[in-house]
Amino acid sequence: MNTQATQSLDARGLNCPLPILRTKKALTAMGSGETLAILSTDPGSVKDMQAFCKQTGHELIATHSNQGEFEFFIRKS
Repeated sequence: MNTQATQSLDARGLNCPLPILRTKKALTAMGSGETLAILSTDPGSVKDMQAFCKQTGHELIATHSNQGEFEFFIRKS
């Protein structure tokens, strides 16, 4: 994975809406242009992260899935 993240968030084992709420909280504390990497095991988080970024204006740079784990890279707007 070549994407460099400024911060990371481990949301594995959390179910909706907790991965999104933790992501929102983490992004609030970050500066514009910084990147957050999120790990989640909630399959619903794939659509949730897409919708969250569309609503908030943050950029969903990449999404990866591997054996039930989902990884997201979001750049704060």
